[in-house]
Amino acid sequence: MTKLALVTGATSGIGRAFARRLAGDGYSVIEVGRRTDRLEELASEFPEGVIRPLAADLSTIEGIDAVAEAATEPLDLLVNNAGVAYYMPLADLPADKARELVTVKVLAPTLITRAAVGGMQQRGSGAIINVAGMIAFSGPAPTTVMPRRAVYAGTLAHLVAMSQTLSAELENTGVKVQVLCPGVVATEFHERQGLDLSAVPRMSADDVVTAGLRGLELGEVVCAPGVEDPTLLPKVFEADLAAFNSQSPTLATRYRVD
Repeated sequence: MTKLALVTGATSGIGRAFARRLAGDGYSVIEVGRRTDRLEELASEFPEGVIRPLAADLSTIEGIDAVAEAATEPLDLLVNNAGVAYYMPLADLPADKARELVTVKVLAPTLITRAAVGGMQQRGSGAIINVAGMIAFSGPAPTTVMPRRAVYAGTLAHLVAMSQTLSAELENTGVKVQVLCPGVVATEFHERQGLDLSAVPRMSADDVVTAGLRGLELGEVVCAPGVEDPTLLPKVFEADLAAFNSQSPTLATRYRVD
């Protein structure tokens, strides 16, 4: 039987590269995006029915519900890739933009994953890739690191924590979970914000897809396509767990007032 994948944010960049790669590898693909013309353009590259366009705006509850319904189909792979980026300090971020960002990068992948994971568990197989980014690990960076992007970084950190915890929940079920964390990628993503990164070395979207799919084979829960040393991120997570496991009901000495 043909495998079935659902890819959000498939009208450009990493999502489009995922949809094209998976369709070329023999998957049937439900491609999700806001722009019907781009969805139909990609679908036309393959025989009829290989790619099924689903126009939906994941900044709306109606759009999320439509995609969540599609995710109840017997998916072999779910790729939560859709995203928006508003790089600005929190005080400068308009409320509607903050709402859109959190809806697209937190609420949408959470509810779409929830819709898909039950069926995967019942079938004993499947995989979920949540596309985040290395900015998820930039919280400790000093103020000299620009641009500031507290909400954007926070949404990506949510995807990291959710993916890691969900992977633990699904241990021994046959369902794999990965959070894919590329660095700067050569897509339209930054251009939409008026940022010219043409002079910045950038990874291709195709390479990001290659890393994500290979990372699934390797069993990586956190996949960092541009990080050569595979021991770096595990050290971060070991430190996280050391702090988590060191907690005590006794007030730490430094907080005690004599």
